[in-house]
Amino acid sequence: MIVKSFLLLGTAAAALAIASPASAADTKGLESAFDAQISAADQQQWLQQMASAPNHVGAPHNKANAEMELALFKQWGWDARIETFDVLYPTPISTTLELVTPQHVALGGQEPAVAQDPTSNLEGMLPPYVAYQGDGDVTAPVVYLNYGMPDDYAALARRGIDVRGKIVLARYGAGWRGLKPKLAQEHGAVGTLIYSDPADDGFSGDDPYPKGGARPEGGVQRGSVQDMTLYPGDPLTPGIGATANAKRLTREEARTLLKIPALPISYADASKIMAALEGPVVTGNQRGGLPMAYHWGGTDAVKVHLAVKSDWSLKRLYDVIAVMKGRAYPDQWIVRGNHRDAWVMGAADPLTGQVAMMSEAKALGTLARTGWRPDRTLVYASWDGEEPGLLGSTEWAETHADELKRKAVLYINTDNNGRGYLFAQGNGELQHLVSQVASDVADPQTGAPVIERSRAAILAAHYLNPGDVRPELVEDAKAGKLPLGPLGSGSDYSAFAQHLGIPSLNLGFGGEDQSGGSYHSIYDSFYHVMHFDDPGLAYGVALSKVIGRVVLRSADSPRVPAQYSDLASDVRGYVADLQKLAADQRERDRALVDLRRENAFKLASAPYDPTVAPADLGITPLIDMLALQNASDHLTRAAAAADGMLAREDKLPPATQARINSALHGIDQLLLDPQGLPGRGWYKNLISAPGTLTGYGAKTLPGVREGIEQRRFDDAQAYVGRTAAVIEAYANRLDQVVAMAGPAS
Repeated sequence: MIVKSFLLLGTAAAALAIASPASAADTKGLESAFDAQISAADQQQWLQQMASAPNHVGAPHNKANAEMELALFKQWGWDARIETFDVLYPTPISTTLELVTPQHVALGGQEPAVAQDPTSNLEGMLPPYVAYQGDGDVTAPVVYLNYGMPDDYAALARRGIDVRGKIVLARYGAGWRGLKPKLAQEHGAVGTLIYSDPADDGFSGDDPYPKGGARPEGGVQRGSVQDMTLYPGDPLTPGIGATANAKRLTREEARTLLKIPALPISYADASKIMAALEGPVVTGNQRGGLPMAYHWGGTDAVKVHLAVKSDWSLKRLYDVIAVMKGRAYPDQWIVRGNHRDAWVMGAADPLTGQVAMMSEAKALGTLARTGWRPDRTLVYASWDGEEPGLLGSTEWAETHADELKRKAVLYINTDNNGRGYLFAQGNGELQHLVSQVASDVADPQTGAPVIERSRAAILAAHYLNPGDVRPELVEDAKAGKLPLGPLGSGSDYSAFAQHLGIPSLNLGFGGEDQSGGSYHSIYDSFYHVMHFDDPGLAYGVALSKVIGRVVLRSADSPRVPAQYSDLASDVRGYVADLQKLAADQRERDRALVDLRRENAFKLASAPYDPTVAPADLGITPLIDMLALQNASDHLTRAAAAADGMLAREDKLPPATQARINSALHGIDQLLLDPQGLPGRGWYKNLISAPGTLTGYGAKTLPGVREGIEQRRFDDAQAYVGRTAAVIEAYANRLDQVVAMAGPAS
């Protein structure tokens, strides 16, 4: 019945008369015809249906959504199929959390239903959990650890508080959730509790749901704690697709699985634990927004019983893959993806992005029926299993790795989408393309081009709070560009950009929505989206128009539009940042030596919160970065020459243009190093990667940067050379294509 109703919707929409783009001589005519097919009503109906039941990996409704999409893609004229993979994905059998001392209080369990939200009381919702934690049953004292990041452990150490044998209570934020139990495990803790503090996504920012969009006191953020900084995807099949006959590791061999139990909890439950903690009072920005004094704890006065048991069987993924074959370059692919699975219903994350992608696919299918065909092959993908660890996209990319490296020329990703400003991340040479597209789509609220609204937000914020806005964002905004940030992790572009070296973009709107308050909870619902995140899905329509233009211009241009000077500018800035990082760290190291010698920390220690000096880790040595500086300078010159030559490319003989296009095909794969990054060889891109201690956040020139930050100075020096080598290879390729064109006439 579900599929039938949507087939009828698609048939009715397809019957609408449109102007044939085949008769339009210019790009704007084609894009206007595309825009005419984007419907907010379609998106709302799809969203309501797809978010009407739980969509976690293995859920019947998640599979039904895949089958529905498959039928719609076929109806819209795409050659569509479902590819399946079998992955390790633990789901909870039982979870237990109770305060044992100073009194017995049962904690945990499912979030309470909200009367206004009809999907907040459905059958089939799994209880709050974090995937890939280690099963266990422990009772231990509790230590509050702020965000549970490395600096927080340093703060504990200065107070003589040890987490060994204890359960850590950390709040969400400041870094990826998976780092919190990972660091706790490395420091000897026996369990981890993670809660959403109201200072971060609760009543400090808005009225709690349902009056407002902020997280209510009973809301819980689920998530994955798989160590994706080592590699994403199925923990048992790193580097290869999780097909039926794949050779699998054992659970004991899988490096990305944790050993200690962990659970996410509400701030209502956290407050009951926090209220009983003893020890020094937490002050400053290390305390959150609960209406009580925060204490570090760590004594036997407060003990918690934590137990988790999971079903560790393989679960099946369903990736929907739809193809529209190109007429001129069928072996060059534009790949477009958005995931479909969720922790519960997932209306905002990810289905707001999913229905925008479906609108694009429907519109492109309609254009094709009027006579237009893309020059390059389009591959639209509805990924499964993103939430637990980028499973569906990674397994598909690993399975088809050789073909993708030969054929894929661009990967375009979206995820959750909301009201606000257009943001973009991706390969630096794509900034000009994104900026042009953003100049041609109107913001739904103001009518101004979306690039102007994004630029205005950056410049206004910089004026009001200069220290809160990164300088490079301000520079781009002042130059009339849409800032294009580097790619970290947290969505399905990772395998394409960081493992295979395929140019990638991650795009979306946000900043004025309130989806943070429903994030990964039962309240991420159609009701929440319609009231607080993107009422009417106006920004869903805008997203379809932005991505549609990127797809159309990339598919039908002689080559995916690129401006290499933008990448060179990024790299030049990254090198300068590294030099400043090393110099600042060295100066700070020297200052610590002086302060320790002068007993400054002992003299400054308060009697009610006694602390000792930070550990002396030595002095950061001089890192010779001349090779990086030379490579960056070469890239700057080569990129400028290439951009100048490509501006007159249409005047070159067709055979020369073909040679240039062939030489530029796959150029981003030159930025890969076969050895990969230290200790995590799956990540091969030496320009950008997720940080080992940030998770989602990007680290640029990561081999060198993290070597300095983590005081692995031999690695830092080695990766100066390795990173310089890949930049030189890229610059040399640009030199070659300039030489192909000959001297400018």
